Amino acid sequence: MKSDLEIAQAARLREIGQVAERVGIQQDELERYGRYKAKVDLSILKRLEGKPDGRYIVVTAITPTPLGEGKTVTNISLALGLNRIGRKTINTLRQPSMGPIFGVKGGATGGGHAQVVPMEDINLHFTGDIHAVASAHNLLASLVDNSLHHDNPLAFDPKEIYWNRTVDMNDRTLRDVVIGLGGTPNGITRESGFDITAASEVMAVLALAEGYVDLKQRLGSILVGRSRTGQPIWARDVSAQGAMAALLRDALKPNLVQTLEGTACLMHAGPFANVAHGNNSIIADRIALKLADFVVTESGFGSDTGAEKFVDIKCRVSGLRPQAAVLVATVRALKMHGGAFRNLKDKAKVEREDVDAVARGCDNLDKHIENIRLFGIPVVVAINRFPSDTEKEIAAIRSRALEAGADDAVPHEGVVRGGEGAEALAKAVAQASSKPSTMQFLYELDQPIEEKIRVIATKIYGASEIDLSTRVQRRIEFFNQCGLGKLPICMAKTPASLSHDPSLRGRPRGFKFPVTDIRAAAGAGFIYPLAGDIMTMPGLPASPAANGIDVNESGKISGLF
Repeated sequence: MKSDLEIAQAARLREIGQVAERVGIQQDELERYGRYKAKVDLSILKRLEGKPDGRYIVVTAITPTPLGEGKTVTNISLALGLNRIGRKTINTLRQPSMGPIFGVKGGATGGGHAQVVPMEDINLHFTGDIHAVASAHNLLASLVDNSLHHDNPLAFDPKEIYWNRTVDMNDRTLRDVVIGLGGTPNGITRESGFDITAASEVMAVLALAEGYVDLKQRLGSILVGRSRTGQPIWARDVSAQGAMAALLRDALKPNLVQTLEGTACLMHAGPFANVAHGNNSIIADRIALKLADFVVTESGFGSDTGAEKFVDIKCRVSGLRPQAAVLVATVRALKMHGGAFRNLKDKAKVEREDVDAVARGCDNLDKHIENIRLFGIPVVVAINRFPSDTEKEIAAIRSRALEAGADDAVPHEGVVRGGEGAEALAKAVAQASSKPSTMQFLYELDQPIEEKIRVIATKIYGASEIDLSTRVQRRIEFFNQCGLGKLPICMAKTPASLSHDPSLRGRPRGFKFPVTDIRAAAGAGFIYPLAGDIMTMPGLPASPAANGIDVNESGKISGLF
């Protein structure tokens, strides 16, 4: 089989106006970025007002492994399959960050015959949204330091400035820096740092904002620091929100692209799921739901991270309610959770039939099904099938999934066969989504911050208790003083385990969940505790993917995956 990039480059794409016309987007609502991508003007929301919404499907997964479970592949495959069975469907997805692309994870446009294209454009600069987010973020940082430099009228405590700078690249050397060196003309010397742009609160704001007025209000509500007298200082105090919103004017408009089979995809915003809420924009979903019978969206990582935040943050803000969830699993990932192998070096163990290991690994599957059922959402397990998977292994997963309360468990072959390979999955999801959905939140907003953290850790992760450091307890007191105590929780933790410890695979039980730091993303509208050794700026591996990416004399790119 050809590589993902080769398949994408060989595809014959529809002109973006044709893609728009097929789903009911008018030509004067398009802002073209070349022939194959465009932005959708927000005026479309006014035109579509009053139309009924389609069915809302969220795709999540078991705990990720280095094998890759294929969540985006399944998202795209499902939409292709739904279209093939006569259900008008639109994908909504996050856009990729360049840090992981050049690091170890690769791109975020799917794979094989279940891809969103143009793959190279999307994985690199796309329409410039991430650059706009970085510019707005760094403008605020500059205004904060400018206020500090010019006699500090807001009485910033230089040791209590919470707003770092950002860059869309994995660069561990920027995690902690000293700025303002070189004397008084260069500003006030202080410690600071960089976060990757996808972890920026501005990115989270972009995904949650419902229009320009809401965008500006949220940007002004960003908590940037504390004064020497202990008072909170907000972005509006340095008059940043207007200029930041101006930089984000076009970025607030969703991007329209297509799949290899011409299905429309609104790809917009890219907040990390291990730090931020890990879901695409509310605006993109609102538009898609007015245009389609089904909208297939995706939440980052597993049900413990992206899906929990999808419900408790995104759905709480938007008022939207999913009719079904799709939980992605693979035979090989469950074998890894079941202890059949520790890494990918032994290919024979990865591909050898091992029904017992699959059964042991299904402990992890059980917990993710349980998590989705806690929210009252029907769930279908999608088994992303590989050629080495055996019927016995597939049967073991299906049996265990149904026993755990899944509505169905269906293998699909979207990577190899595109929409044709996902028709059975599409029918199962259509059936499950026709049932009553009684979605409920995990906690109430008026519960104390500590209690909301405890509910998530014990009910979703399986912890027996939480451990809050003294620093965290002091910060919680400050947040309560700032009037932030009723915000939802956006936990920042490893995606590689249900727990805080990435080495704990399967279904860990009875562990203590340590919260080592806690921050307020008041503009985005959540509090985010940090658990374990989570970082907001990734690093590159020993052999980064960047080393294999190239462009030839005609401008053709190679090495992306």
